[in-house]
Amino acid sequence: MKLFLRLIWLILRQSSRSRSDVLGPVDTRLRVYPNDLDIFMHVNNGVYLTYADLGRTDLMLRSNSFKKIRNKGWYPVVAAESCQFKQSLTLGQKFTITTRIVGWSDRAIYIEQLFSRANKHIATAWIDARFLVKGGGKVSTNELMALLNIERESPALPENMERWVNSLG
Repeated sequence: MKLFLRLIWLILRQSSRSRSDVLGPVDTRLRVYPNDLDIFMHVNNGVYLTYADLGRTDLMLRSNSFKKIRNKGWYPVVAAESCQFKQSLTLGQKFTITTRIVGWSDRAIYIEQLFSRANKHIATAWIDARFLVKGGGKVSTNELMALLNIERESPALPENMERWVNSLG
């Protein structure tokens, strides 16, 4: 992970942060630092996806699911992601990533991450996440939901996210 020091900071601060439902939402507050910028002095599009990694990790930590998943020898991977940008972020700006699990299917969990600054929408990321087993193998969504004590069916995905999921094939 490119933002390793910020990851360590998130982990160290967990005991003082509010807890969350496993489905979210969780607000992760960050600031733009010089190494997040590209040649045009705004946050590089790839950095948004790295920020999104921090938001998803924060959700797992604050919902107390990280330890359960890790103890099983499972780990998350991104199978697909899409990001739409509305405004730029620049040096020193504080912003928030709101992360929530929108729904799931037999093969994946679908996550929405909204980036905002001063109540203005900056970007939206959609993530198709899956879980694998260290040493090989896949974790079914049913196994994951059982581990996380989620006993209900997935809510219906918003229409635009449903189209995106269907386009993944």
